Amino acid sequence: MIVGRKFQYGLFVWLLSFAFGTGAQAAGRQEAQHWVASWGSSQQIPEPRNALASDDLTDATMRQIVHLTLGGQSLRVRLSNAFGTAELHLTAVHIARPASTASSNIVPGSDRALTFNGAQDVTIPAGAEYISDPIDYAMAPLSDLAITFYEERPSAQQTSHPGSRATTYYVHGNLASAENLPGAKTIEHWYTIAGLDVAAAPSAFAVVALGDSITDGRGSTTNGNDRWPDVLARSLQGTAKTRDVAVVNVGTGGNRLLADGLGPNVLARFDRDVLARAGVRYLIVFEGVNDLGTLHGAVPPTAPAASAPAAAGPGTAVSDATPEQHDELVRSMIAAYKQVVTRAHAAGIRAIGATITPFGGSNYGRSPANEADRQKINSWILTQGNFDAVVDFAKVVADPLDLTKLAAQFDSGDHLHPSAAGYKAMGESIPLTLFVGP
Repeated sequence: MIVGRKFQYGLFVWLLSFAFGTGAQAAGRQEAQHWVASWGSSQQIPEPRNALASDDLTDATMRQIVHLTLGGQSLRVRLSNAFGTAELHLTAVHIARPASTASSNIVPGSDRALTFNGAQDVTIPAGAEYISDPIDYAMAPLSDLAITFYEERPSAQQTSHPGSRATTYYVHGNLASAENLPGAKTIEHWYTIAGLDVAAAPSAFAVVALGDSITDGRGSTTNGNDRWPDVLARSLQGTAKTRDVAVVNVGTGGNRLLADGLGPNVLARFDRDVLARAGVRYLIVFEGVNDLGTLHGAVPPTAPAASAPAAAGPGTAVSDATPEQHDELVRSMIAAYKQVVTRAHAAGIRAIGATITPFGGSNYGRSPANEADRQKINSWILTQGNFDAVVDFAKVVADPLDLTKLAAQFDSGDHLHPSAAGYKAMGESIPLTLFVGP
């Protein structure tokens, strides 16, 4: 009897060890995959003009198209309820190959349902993000993917990326797997989707582009993927030594280093938009123009009129700041840059600084002191040792006869945001050698 008990106990221990061992092996296989962020967007609360009506998001299917930079054999999708004040329940989330960016059609037979802990629905807590289970789904570099989800009821507060420069399709009813969305409405914003990772080669890594509307791509072509980070991604794919490098654009319209705008300030969003991305090894910091331009009372061009000072319209210079205020702004901006570099280095990420591009002729350029501040900030950025490396965007797009202004061929028309040609010049000016080697 005692022998039998010993045998039973030994068998139990063996089975328990086998179960844990098998689970550890499965976890090991999961961890063995090298995940790299191939696409992403920053999140914020959409201002009223960019938010969808609650009725539009009730019993609604939404199909959104994203442009990958790095390919892979498996992928996973990151969903966000970062600014929701209550949990968000999605009944179904699907991926498919879009027939084009000009319609809601997907390629027949390409639809696959994503799962979350094995289930096809997911509940995302308020303030949280959620990553799908990995799915075997081969994607080529620089290809497009349609992400479609169905929700019965909208979240208490929307989480969005207004500056998608991509068309989103939405319709009532659960059509998450449908090959087309008949009668779909369209809007040029993203909602709830925050990132996409691919299982890549061990040598692969991501470059995060942290910036404002000039990184987000204001002035670029809708569905054209011609922002400067897109141009950089294409350049990286064109060279054998850099084909394992992804680019993630977390530009946010109206963003500032020191204060919240349409979205959180840089230091407040740094963990979610930079550190939480998979496989990040480099960071390009291209921020500060909105800090400079709003000191004297101007409102960021992407801001709603309601946020302007009394009796002033968007982008109107109200009054200049004192010399002491300008000096304090420069000191505070430099301190914020140092914080970004410190936090990047703590995570093993190299920080590349980008000079602030000219804004002469825009509302931001009405104060000569603002231009002086820009020169001081750019001089600090270009000083060796402050960043790990620098890219001189200001020099690339400046008018050679007046360095305070954008060159005419690179100006979108508002004298602040570059055109598609300007973004092309900026993206192509980044030396690929920055991303080669240890």
